[in-house]
Amino acid sequence: MPSVLAIAAHPDDIEFVMAGTMLQLARRGWDLHYMNVCDGSRGSTRLSETECAATRLGEAQQAAKVLGATFYGPVARDMEVLYLPEYYSKIAAVVRRSKASIVLTHSPVDYMEDHETVCRMAVTAAFMHAMPNFVTDPPEATYDEPVTVYHAQPHGNKTPMGEPVVPHFYVDTTDVIDQKFEALGCHESQRAWLDSSQKMDSYTETMRTIGREVGRMSGKFEYAEGWRRREHWGFCGPDDDPLRAALGDVSVDG
Repeated sequence: MPSVLAIAAHPDDIEFVMAGTMLQLARRGWDLHYMNVCDGSRGSTRLSETECAATRLGEAQQAAKVLGATFYGPVARDMEVLYLPEYYSKIAAVVRRSKASIVLTHSPVDYMEDHETVCRMAVTAAFMHAMPNFVTDPPEATYDEPVTVYHAQPHGNKTPMGEPVVPHFYVDTTDVIDQKFEALGCHESQRAWLDSSQKMDSYTETMRTIGREVGRMSGKFEYAEGWRRREHWGFCGPDDDPLRAALGDVSVDG
């Protein structure tokens, strides 16, 4: 079956802006793969770094189980992830292992550096999926099928400078919102952290609010996720658009 790999920075990022699309793909026979690059270890005001990392690892594994996705563990600590071969060689190994036709990742411009760095490394890892002279960590065989990269919406649907970001197309997540809500709810440790750091009184309700906002932007759906397709050079054919093709019955152009 075809496969999709979501590559995000922190535990809960996938659930906020990517999980609904993944669930729609799963309903159409796609194999789901799930990777958080960072360990979430700095996402607490009450747990130690070690305790926080262990807690968030368990939460992410449970969330991936709710989504029905294959889970890949983190390779870096929060706020220490850099665009370096020691990291993107590990991410490239996951891309090759998943044999993804679609890679979902963050917006290239987003509200925090971890998101932007992970986005850049996800793009590099996808680019190297068929590059035999680049050895991944651990070594994984290349595959020749095309990979198409899609970028999720940034936080608040704006750049950090307040400029609006309009998706190329929208995916209807209305009929999978409850399962998406359940997956995000697995990240219980984030309730206190997001309340204190970002004034999100209820992070699960914030997810619904974000989904409704994107739904309004679509002009059609109650809840939605927005996507921008990366240009094809080095990844896939010029007309390849497998996400839109697979979800044509539940998507609308931007």
